[in-house]
Amino acid sequence: MTTSTSASHSPTLETIRMVEEFAREHSGEYRRRAMWSRLPRQMMYQTFKTVIEYLIESNKIAIDAGGKVCWIFDPDLTRHYLGRDDLRIR
Repeated sequence: MTTSTSASHSPTLETIRMVEEFAREHSGEYRRRAMWSRLPRQMMYQTFKTVIEYLIESNKIAIDAGGKVCWIFDPDLTRHYLGRDDLRIR
């Protein structure tokens, strides 16, 4: 029986939340590698990359022109637009 390499780098929900919180609190301060080394708990870099990819795909973070991780998710703005009757998702 073989194990998948992606399974060995699957982050837990707790890990994802830790990276999210750190990214939100330190938006625009660090590049990926520097951010990884300053997290409250260490993890494999491959796992960290998986979390970063997820956060980019879910539009919570973006990487700026300087390579720094920036928090872009705004739940209040999202709720505002979702609550408008004149707007709908197609």
